[in-house]
Amino acid sequence: MAGLSTLILLLCAAKDVMPSSSHGKPTWPSYRVPVILPQSTLNLEKPQFDAEAKLEVVSPCGPACHKSSPLPTYEEVKNYLSYETLYANGSLTETEVGIYILSSSDDGSQGKSRTKRQIYGYDSRFSIFGKDFLLNYPFSTSVKLSTGCTGTLVAEKHVLTAAHCIHDGKSYVKGAQKLRVGFLKPKLKDGSKGANITNSAMPEKMKFQWIRVKRTHVPKGWIKGNANDIGMDYDYALLELKKPHKRKFMKIGVSPPARHLPGGRIHFSGYDNDRPGNLVYRFCDVKDETYDLLYQQCDAQPGASGSGVYVRMWKRQNHKWERKIIGIFSGHQWVDMNGTPQDFNVAVRITPLKYAQICYWIKGNYLDCREG
Repeated sequence: MAGLSTLILLLCAAKDVMPSSSHGKPTWPSYRVPVILPQSTLNLEKPQFDAEAKLEVVSPCGPACHKSSPLPTYEEVKNYLSYETLYANGSLTETEVGIYILSSSDDGSQGKSRTKRQIYGYDSRFSIFGKDFLLNYPFSTSVKLSTGCTGTLVAEKHVLTAAHCIHDGKSYVKGAQKLRVGFLKPKLKDGSKGANITNSAMPEKMKFQWIRVKRTHVPKGWIKGNANDIGMDYDYALLELKKPHKRKFMKIGVSPPARHLPGGRIHFSGYDNDRPGNLVYRFCDVKDETYDLLYQQCDAQPGASGSGVYVRMWKRQNHKWERKIIGIFSGHQWVDMNGTPQDFNVAVRITPLKYAQICYWIKGNYLDCREG
């Protein structure tokens, strides 16, 4: 079993032999993605929904701490990638998974006493105004959760967000059973509805249209862990809406190494609490990374948690530029750097294993999830 564990971890750490650029263009690499399939499902007791929603995760365990952690065993990885599914009627199930490797022929701290500072020097965030921006891609893929976080549209009925927005690691938060997702839309002065908007009916402000969530998937790695150890690596969740949202969505992709990102930068938009009613966009350099996390100093405030972290790179197969979500913005960390506290904002990377899991949650067929 130890050999299989090593094989899986090496597979998930290495990409196919493809250059990271094509004629000077930053190019999406091709990854060997394992297969994650449900093995058994168990009915659980209905949760109490008694946890207070926290809009960020704070952890003193930084890059050195995570890098020094031992590699998980095969059985541990299976446990972390098993998941709970919460339904709108309050019922709850736990699903165990199996992890398989298929060849191509098989496809058929200290910081608690300090003020949590998440603005680094000059505030480089941009509030996005006007329907011409807010209702157009990629900004239109950002949605607001009724628990106060942000999410990103990743399929016709699916939203990717942070796990801590609906579960505190021990219990589901208040409002998780009746979770809703808000879509910005124009509020017209004359109250008219129609595609043809005249100058007299220009929107005076934006409002949210809400859609209920049908079910939610949360990995057991988050539920069993906590922000100080393995849990931070699994701070993601997928929401399935009760009806299609009818908007363009952003695909997920396996996170390339930071050195292969265009300019070493990432981008994301969210509903920061200090700018109520505004969608806030930002970009910044990645400062450090582990296998599961990206450390950066993008300006952000609570409320932006769950935002999809994305980059734009060249898609060789389709001969076009394409944006993909490569991570989920999680929260803030105070890190002890040689005795000096330093703060970072952290995003959970979409690794090959996480890609396989999230993709299966969306599509329900592993054959559609073989290339990240």
